[in-house]
Amino acid sequence: MILLKADVPVDQPDRRDIDITDRCFALRDGMKLLLLGTTGYHPNQRRHTACFMIPELGIVLDAGSGMFRLSEHLATRELDIFLSHAHLDHIVGLTYLLGILHGRDMQQVVLHGEQEKLAAIQRHLFSDLIFPVKPQMEFRPLAAEVPLRGAGRLTHFPLEHPGGAVGFRLDWPGHSLAYVTDTTAAPGVDYLEKIRGVDLLLHECYFPDELAQLAADRFHSSTSAVATVARDAQVGRLVLVHMNPADSRVDPIGVGDAQAIFPATEVG
Repeated sequence: MILLKADVPVDQPDRRDIDITDRCFALRDGMKLLLLGTTGYHPNQRRHTACFMIPELGIVLDAGSGMFRLSEHLATRELDIFLSHAHLDHIVGLTYLLGILHGRDMQQVVLHGEQEKLAAIQRHLFSDLIFPVKPQMEFRPLAAEVPLRGAGRLTHFPLEHPGGAVGFRLDWPGHSLAYVTDTTAAPGVDYLEKIRGVDLLLHECYFPDELAQLAADRFHSSTSAVATVARDAQVGRLVLVHMNPADSRVDPIGVGDAQAIFPATEVG
């Protein structure tokens, strides 16, 4: 949902304080998770919109503006892109695939999403009037369980958000992660058991605690509510993502409030 800068006055960062490079979190078995985009709605001086990648396995979660960075990290001839939903800040990067894949010998590129979301993307995003050259990829309806390279599997669960969204859980022998975005965190939320015990949780945190009511009104999450979900789900580590782009600071959501509840919290 839209939040204009005028709604929340913030101190804009000194240009020397700006860093729009991607971040990396080590997983097991030599794998890493790249945070290519961790803001919502539109990019700002520090962050691009939602896109996360495990390059060793050719796995991408959401296709926001951070998608252009894939060209630096592609390490496989197969690519699986999983969409949480079809709002523009999560799909605009699909158009970048035309350049990313150019000249590469890819065996397969698959876009996984709910059927109605895939249909909307094909009908609107790739219409002749908007982006007339569709990249070479398969549009595949999201299965209840998707096998992943590395002997893993991906499952999904519904999230409450206008137009509908899904969260993802990815499990491999000995390690796991979950991705929850564009929804409202709260104690006892429906998806709590779906993420229980994951080693790493990526969870949206659009607003700080002082804007908790605004977060709920706009189907987004606030800091302490997300930390409470992480604590109650007994996850190993929490990374806060999908933050308000009107605030370009390193910490736009008050990570200390989250760490008071769940110490193993970081800002993405």
